[in-house]
Amino acid sequence: MKKQMSRRSFLEKSAVVTGTVAVGEFQGLGSAFAAPRDPSPVYFTTDISVAGLLKAYAKVNQGMTGKIAIKLHTGEPHGPNLLPIELIKGLQAHVPGSTIVECNVLYPSPRQETATHREVLKTNGWDFCPVDIMDAEGDASLPVPGMQALLDKYADPAITKRPFTQGPHLTEVAVGKHLLNYDSLLVYTHYKGHTMAGFGGSLKNIAIGCASGKVGKLQIHGEGFKRGDIFLERMVESGKAITAHFGSHITYINVLKNLSVDCDCDAHGAPPKAKDIGILASTDILAIDKASLDMMYALPTGERHDIIERIESRDGPRQIEYMKTLDMGYEKYKLITI
Repeated sequence: MKKQMSRRSFLEKSAVVTGTVAVGEFQGLGSAFAAPRDPSPVYFTTDISVAGLLKAYAKVNQGMTGKIAIKLHTGEPHGPNLLPIELIKGLQAHVPGSTIVECNVLYPSPRQETATHREVLKTNGWDFCPVDIMDAEGDASLPVPGMQALLDKYADPAITKRPFTQGPHLTEVAVGKHLLNYDSLLVYTHYKGHTMAGFGGSLKNIAIGCASGKVGKLQIHGEGFKRGDIFLERMVESGKAITAHFGSHITYINVLKNLSVDCDCDAHGAPPKAKDIGILASTDILAIDKASLDMMYALPTGERHDIIERIESRDGPRQIEYMKTLDMGYEKYKLITI
């Protein structure tokens, strides 16, 4: 409980009030953000519509070139809390050269195999544009930059204070092979709770969602689908590999709607108790997931209770801490209403 409350205190102190958040509790190991810098822009609108999405995307689409993959969670059959299909349909139509991408899953589901996964796509309405199941023809390995340096740095067993739990863990991760066919990645995320990760934001969308079903997801989860910081850290390391692969050609949209404590991978997810908030967009994965998390803490107590309990009981804020450790972005952000 003490650990959870300290995390809660940390996040509540940084909740969005004026539009700019500055937090400096956790120090990253790398040098990418060692020098002072301006907060990362995170654009926000309460207009959860195609028009709102297009306005948000226009603020962050500078690196979207060539063949564009749109990574989103297409959900279990008839998932109760899925985002309205019209939202992504209207956005995708305005993203030239775009394809929705997914990977098969590891847990028991019709989405575990490509043929039945395609049937779920039809059931849920994903038939208005091409959908590429990226691991349909196997997987490819992406390196996780900086992991060997961390392994070397903390090789001495006498070092007891480490920024990770018995890690770092992954030096490479298996992604759907077809991911390598794309020049850019638009990460379109239904932000919500999650049974194992506490919350699912942009990081989880790519880290788990682009990992191949039979190999990559097992690398991240480990045997037995264990929870805890080791799982969360492996998830962040997977995300590091994918963000590094795309470089400046990746951008993020989080839709804060249908804020259930459960993921869209749960066919019987709990009804949302929190109000819809809006749309966030950024080119900084750490900033957008931090801003989204802060917005959860800024909800009225009655609305936020269940989802905050889910987040804290799974140590979800560890995602933010470890992304900072791996220099995946900047946790100081400026919220810009559009």
